[in-house]
Amino acid sequence: RIAETEKYPHVTFFFSGGREAEFEGERRLLIPSPKVATYDLQPEMSAYQVTDTIVADIEQHQPDFICLNYANADMVGHTGVFAAAMKAAETVDTCLKRLIETALKYDYQAIVIADHGNSDFMVNEDGSPNTAHTMNPVPIFYISNHPEGYHIKGGKLGDIAPTILTLMDMPIPKEMDGDVLVSRG
Repeated sequence: RIAETEKYPHVTFFFSGGREAEFEGERRLLIPSPKVATYDLQPEMSAYQVTDTIVADIEQHQPDFICLNYANADMVGHTGVFAAAMKAAETVDTCLKRLIETALKYDYQAIVIADHGNSDFMVNEDGSPNTAHTMNPVPIFYISNHPEGYHIKGGKLGDIAPTILTLMDMPIPKEMDGDVLVSRG
């Protein structure tokens, strides 16, 4: 699991359902967020360092599962500065391209999602900056070296865990009532 400081609890505590302790075999990688007053001043945040670290980790360890959060679009979106939000999105695009290329080189499957919108709606009707999360639908992407025959459908955040378990050929606990978003056929 990897993130910079701003989103580290999201890939650890929150992703683990409120559990603080690490699971057996789990590794957590924390990259410091930049020390700036507001993230519009450094919209790249630590995305390049996160990417460098996870790419090296994939090449050295090939972990079974990676949970990564790029903080940029959310944290820079909260500033309401459109130009900075665009730079944040461009940074994530660049980093994600490198990460996915590396993942595919090692035959990983990837799901790319967001848990909410933010930078997608930057200006309120009165012209003031919108700094809140939005309720707009967010995309989900399934990426694989072998996507033939796979279909992906939209869903909700609670569908991601059963989808991941299915892609990893692991059983879905009965407590998980979410749908599997990726199917063959």
